[in-house]
Amino acid sequence: MLPTKLAVPLLILLFYSSFISSQAALPLQTPIQKDHSTSQYVITAYLQTPLKLTKLLLDLGATYTWVNCDGYTSSTYRHVPCNSSIANLLGAYSCLDLCDGPPSPSCGNNSFLLFPDNPIKPVDYKKVKGLNTALIDSFALSTTQGSLTLINNFIFSCARTGYLKGLAKGVAGLAALGHSNVSIPVQFNRFFSCSPNCFALCLSGSKSKPGVAIFGSKGPYDFLPGIDLSKSLLYTPLISNPFGKDSDPDKPRSSPEYYIGLNSIKVNGKMVALNRSLLAIDGETGPGGTTISTVVPYTKLQRSIYKTFILAFLKEAASPAFNLTATKPVKPFGVCYPASAVKNTQMGPAVPIIDLVLDRQDVVWKIFGSNSMVRITKKSVDLWCLGFVDAGVHPMVSSWIGGPSIVIGGHQLEDNMLQFDLQSKRLGFSSSLLSKGTNCAHFKFSTKNM
Repeated sequence: MLPTKLAVPLLILLFYSSFISSQAALPLQTPIQKDHSTSQYVITAYLQTPLKLTKLLLDLGATYTWVNCDGYTSSTYRHVPCNSSIANLLGAYSCLDLCDGPPSPSCGNNSFLLFPDNPIKPVDYKKVKGLNTALIDSFALSTTQGSLTLINNFIFSCARTGYLKGLAKGVAGLAALGHSNVSIPVQFNRFFSCSPNCFALCLSGSKSKPGVAIFGSKGPYDFLPGIDLSKSLLYTPLISNPFGKDSDPDKPRSSPEYYIGLNSIKVNGKMVALNRSLLAIDGETGPGGTTISTVVPYTKLQRSIYKTFILAFLKEAASPAFNLTATKPVKPFGVCYPASAVKNTQMGPAVPIIDLVLDRQDVVWKIFGSNSMVRITKKSVDLWCLGFVDAGVHPMVSSWIGGPSIVIGGHQLEDNMLQFDLQSKRLGFSSSLLSKGTNCAHFKFSTKNM
């Protein structure tokens, strides 16, 4: 029997009975496809009634999911009333007392309003007309058995078409996986209280095969050829930053981003001399520290860290072990080498290994050439470039909130298994799966998966 919470009209249930799970089946899974024209990662979900396949930008640092509601049609949507318990859960934003148009997903009396964020191209709220109401509607993801598991009270925000600028073709909104009360993993955990409050990501850089997001499971994570990656993870604490981008000067709000405690960086086994104060979160206004991002394509380093790191990498790459001489770089990168001079290995280009030393000296996230280097081929140029970029002197997340000193970007995450254990407040990570003879495109999806 379907859970009693799945109050979906009978006709719709009959229509979708061939692929809606008959149980609250867990874990849930969805493919993660990389859009190579934008370097964005996209998941597939199902929204509305009848259910409609919807592509969403995967954002590991977003508070709530949002979807373009221009043309949104559903027989089951509801607005979130002002001063309701759900509105309190979402936090203090705004309220629409009377709608001045016909009732629709984006217009309703006594409706709670949100202000969606586009992390790729910031929205000019003055130019994008229309209100963004908070909605409750049907939302479904695939299970590992290939069926769909549905919740009918998923909380998200409407957004107008103007919010889609800069997003990959066909993407209709944003999937929030951030540290918040209404992220996708937290809402599924709340709906199916028996599931672990945990999710995992494995991003693939393949042009033909996707990676995977898994919700409600600490393992096994089965990859070809018969490897359970949950058994080989290292763990480090997840850290909260009390100052998120939605903070007001007189009322801080926690950041939805996932921070980890990076203590030092090594290149080719040698310590990089960094300003260690930048590696910690400033308890007064929130800058500093290290976050993980799926919307930043390449790791961003605060300028002084970047300069020191680049010099260390150049020195080690020029050593007899590698014998590499840098050439003119291609933006946005600062270090590039002729591709013909760089040897290829199982772990990618033969360059110095970068070690991110976390909360203990024996907890090390290793970045091999496959994740540190980016191939640039255009016109007469064929280069391997170091995929780390300058974030500026004072990275910011809002007009007055300082940003992290280091943002680990998507390219560095590819073919790495990441487990976000929200209950135990820890991150599990694998380093490159290439060392284990597999990659993120080798997840064993059910043959029934849609």
